[in-house]
Amino acid sequence: MRRERIIVGMSGGVDSSVAALLLLEEGHEVEGLFMKNWEEDDAADYCSAAADLADAQAVCDRLGIRLHRVNFSTEYWERVFDYFLREYRAGRTPNPDVLCNRKIKFKAFLEHALDQLGAQAIATGHYARLGHQHGKCLLQRAQDEQKDQTYFLYMLGQRALSHSRFPLGGLVKSQVRDLAGSAGFPNHRKKDSTGICFIGERKFRDFLSRYLPANPGPIEDPHGHPIGEHQGLMYYTLGQRQGLGIGGRLEAAEAPWYVAAKDLRRNVLVAVQGHDHPLLLSQGLRVGQLHWVAGAMPPLPLSCEARIRHRQALQGCTLEPARDGGCQVRFTTPQRAVAPGQSIVFYQGLNCLGGGTIESTMR
Repeated sequence: MRRERIIVGMSGGVDSSVAALLLLEEGHEVEGLFMKNWEEDDAADYCSAAADLADAQAVCDRLGIRLHRVNFSTEYWERVFDYFLREYRAGRTPNPDVLCNRKIKFKAFLEHALDQLGAQAIATGHYARLGHQHGKCLLQRAQDEQKDQTYFLYMLGQRALSHSRFPLGGLVKSQVRDLAGSAGFPNHRKKDSTGICFIGERKFRDFLSRYLPANPGPIEDPHGHPIGEHQGLMYYTLGQRQGLGIGGRLEAAEAPWYVAAKDLRRNVLVAVQGHDHPLLLSQGLRVGQLHWVAGAMPPLPLSCEARIRHRQALQGCTLEPARDGGCQVRFTTPQRAVAPGQSIVFYQGLNCLGGGTIESTMR
């Protein structure tokens, strides 16, 4: 294996720490880089970011490698967070982690590592694998299906993939923690982060209300009858059950209520009863903003598999061309709670083909 100079994106978590360890054991010249991508706005945020930096530094000290620091807060706001807010204003449910990977981790970080730090490649703690075929880089699902993160990486192109390394792709999470423990990393039991990319884990409604004004309105059943009040359409996702505040109703059955639709024009949230109510199911969808890992759309129609959310089991589907250059997707089995603004990602076997943004559904 050719020795490379590789800069590892160190978050302070166990995954990126083990990624650096494995690359060192392979004989590469490894250094770490801690990215600051959000300006903390309260003491709790500052303490959390400081703790992550301290963990990253402790691991690098343990490994005997240098840790660089860089601030991409402006890039994150302009390239990711502004889009995040626009989508919520439009009543959609965005996926900022996908854009964060494309614009920050595998663009701003990649360019900084190559141009400023003299690296040949970057590495992260993502659970994904790389393959090669006919001179092209392939993005492939990880060994650990429960941790596979190709859903969030589908917007990476050939240049980014050719300079990226994913050391954890062939491991399961328990192995990663065992390696961290054996290496004496102080963060080997650290809890996995599940918050929004770089913003962290916080009360989402409180956070969003800092940037977008709440606009309460009625909740209606499918027949237009008022059954409650919502706090703002942006706070709810399709299929959501908790937090609707709809009590028992004399004229209704006892089944729980779920968010089925958002009427942005009237500022109305539509709720239905029953987990598999027909208004929650979609036979297909319309997808736009397509991105293909290979650089070009495959010939259509195409039979493949897809995910409309992270960790969802792969679903059989057929892609058909749409008149405006996008695609229509028809599923073998109807899909529940398809949310416009979210990502749909396509697969054939181990290979992630690419994906796009869900525009609308077909019932």
